[in-house]
Amino acid sequence: MLGSRVRAHRIRGRGGLTALTAVALGGALVLAGCGGGGDKKSSDKSKVEVFSWWTGPGEADGLAAMKADFEKNNPGTTFENAAIAGGSGTQAKAVLASRLQNRKPPDSFQGHAGAELLDYIKAGQIEPLNSFYDANGMTKVYPRQLLDQISYQGKIYSVPVNIHRSNMLWYNPAVLKEAGIAAPPKTVAEFVADLKLVQSKTKKVPLSLGAQWTADHLLESVLLGDLGTDGYNALWKPGADWSGPQMTKALGDYAEIVKYTSVEAASTDWQGAAKAVVDGKAAFNIMGDWAYGYFTGSAPNGLGKKLGTDFNYAPSPGTDGTYLWLSDSFTLPKGAPHHAGAEAWLKEAGSKQGQDLFNPKKGSIPARTDADKSLYTGYLAYALAQWGNPSTKLAGSMWHGVVANNKWHTDIDTAVGLFLQSKDASKLQKALADAAKNDAQ
Repeated sequence: MLGSRVRAHRIRGRGGLTALTAVALGGALVLAGCGGGGDKKSSDKSKVEVFSWWTGPGEADGLAAMKADFEKNNPGTTFENAAIAGGSGTQAKAVLASRLQNRKPPDSFQGHAGAELLDYIKAGQIEPLNSFYDANGMTKVYPRQLLDQISYQGKIYSVPVNIHRSNMLWYNPAVLKEAGIAAPPKTVAEFVADLKLVQSKTKKVPLSLGAQWTADHLLESVLLGDLGTDGYNALWKPGADWSGPQMTKALGDYAEIVKYTSVEAASTDWQGAAKAVVDGKAAFNIMGDWAYGYFTGSAPNGLGKKLGTDFNYAPSPGTDGTYLWLSDSFTLPKGAPHHAGAEAWLKEAGSKQGQDLFNPKKGSIPARTDADKSLYTGYLAYALAQWGNPSTKLAGSMWHGVVANNKWHTDIDTAVGLFLQSKDASKLQKALADAAKNDAQ
């Protein structure tokens, strides 16, 4: 659970994630606020203002589909789309923080399910939704592990609309063949060996990286691959030891892997790094499954590439059987001007119909377990099967808001940034250990 017991979520256009100053300021403003306007609940259903950052290709189309279904199911209720552009909500979160500080909340706002919402929860600015879940039968159609991971002190605070998988390895079959690699690596050790083969036998980049946040993204997959699901999940509990020998080994592997990344990493965002793979310029890229929509989507926003020919996929090395998840979700702010309208929107966001309308367009899968499987093809069929498999283990993404609060998230990013300059794994470990000690919920 969040806070005392975190058990460890593509968003298209994630490029803004490294600009965490706005997020950090947002957290400070949230904590300084007075709780979003009191506990009085409006019965007004004439309107609902939905605040999100879904403005890019795919996600905006999915939101439009849900909006149309919402208006059909709620005649007389005006849907106001208050989306603000910016990678992963960087700009939106800053605007939201100001509105909450001034006690002018929207009726519902988007947030990554998990620890990213802790500032709002602790400031008393969003309402628990347990009774809403019970009234709409939602506890029966969301995985129990997921509900545990988005709860804080036994209370659920958001409605997940989708699921993305962070721990995916994308690779170019032709480049692997050129390097003499028969199959994608299954362990971190195999991955390091394959990176060496690509470097020695081809002129291609072994592992493409983009802007700094993609190195943070890589880190969480390497930690999961080396520590295993239980070991990774334990990192996010209070009192976790980031100084032990297993962590030393994992960070040593991370430092070794970084040696084989593209030199232009600092100036290229995730799209450029992913494109290098499908264009045959790089062998591997570890990125969330939003990359699939980018690869296969039509021009001008997609690349129009073919699965199995231009690219293929596998779980990141050492992580098969574990879903390193992240999720877009919606909340119910205290003092929402149109409380009844907000609940109607949350019902849409949490419904089978709404999620099946939204996710095929966005390139994600529903958080619910009763999706219409015929709507999900290619990689999405695989993802849906993995998500719905009872034997699949869940771990929450650090970088994408599930297990680390905003300050911890920022301190990890700072530590990784310093490591990329120094390449000193021991200093990285000390910085991460200090961050865990100071920032754990």
